[in-house]
Amino acid sequence: MDRSTVAIYETRGETWASRRSPERRDEAKAFADRVAAGAVRADLGCGAGRYAAELGAPVVALDAARTMLGLCRTSSPGALLVQADLEALPLRRASLGGGWASMSYLHVPSTRLPLALADLHHSLAVGAPIELRLIGGAHEGHDLPGDDIGGRYFASWEPERLADVATGAGFAVTEVEDRVEGKGRRLVLRAVRARTLADTVGPGMRLLVCGLNPSVLAADAGVGFARPGNRFWPAARAAGAASRPRDPQHALRHHGMGMTDIVKRATVAAAELDVDEYVAGIARVRRLCAWLRPRAICFVGLTGWRVAVDRRAVPGHQPRPFGGVPAYVMPSTSGLNAHTKPADHVEHLRAALVLADGA
Repeated sequence: MDRSTVAIYETRGETWASRRSPERRDEAKAFADRVAAGAVRADLGCGAGRYAAELGAPVVALDAARTMLGLCRTSSPGALLVQADLEALPLRRASLGGGWASMSYLHVPSTRLPLALADLHHSLAVGAPIELRLIGGAHEGHDLPGDDIGGRYFASWEPERLADVATGAGFAVTEVEDRVEGKGRRLVLRAVRARTLADTVGPGMRLLVCGLNPSVLAADAGVGFARPGNRFWPAARAAGAASRPRDPQHALRHHGMGMTDIVKRATVAAAELDVDEYVAGIARVRRLCAWLRPRAICFVGLTGWRVAVDRRAVPGHQPRPFGGVPAYVMPSTSGLNAHTKPADHVEHLRAALVLADGA
């Protein structure tokens, strides 16, 4: 989260809490009914604990500010208190049965929300529901009109982009409700944790790698191109796009290589996908490129590109930009692709990096 905002809650949290009343208790209770009985649920950015008690038990109340956790201890004594950042959840994989967040993820800068939600995806069991409330609109920064505390960082959203980010982070979006509350708009994102991979994307990417769709094996492993015999990670390391095997977070942070997929639905085989999924997925990835502006995008495998973009495409630099950025298409790195040698995959990735560095 924005660190200056956390500091404000540390020093002025009691003032903030004294001006707020729990207006969504019924909604919190309704959310609790959707969480499996006995499963751990989390109040993410719990603040003064206005809703933790309504979420059922056992409940983890998590906040970055110690002051807010002290207030939560009084209002929700049964909650398990955790001081942590929403962008670095200290929770083991699949440990949560549900995640509720009322006006907390709006303090995460917008271009960092994809990774924050990927972290949440990691912490949730498959099928676990989430419900997130954010501000609707186009404002981002420390000067939100009407902020009665002052100085806090807010990122507001439009429904389509919020749905795209949640989909990319591995959630099946049920709805993004756009409602008017007081003088402003509030968005309510309702979704469930899908059995798929979350995007690893963010600002300043050198190269965005886009696969076709995750295999079920990759979805369960939490890393793309995970099937034994897939040649992507050896090729990425040899080309200089990554230095650790099967570590997309490290590749993004240290090499600027982001990762996504055309279709987020995990399958045993790509033959299970249909044309509509390719078309919708390509549209989402195009919007992602237009928003985050990687220096180039590289599609691994020609199938999706040929189905949804150019049926005559050949491997290499594509003649037209994609979402405003240079596009490269390379052959599939699957071990089933006997026509392409491992050295050829390395050369294709090197060419994609050269394209990115020249953009």
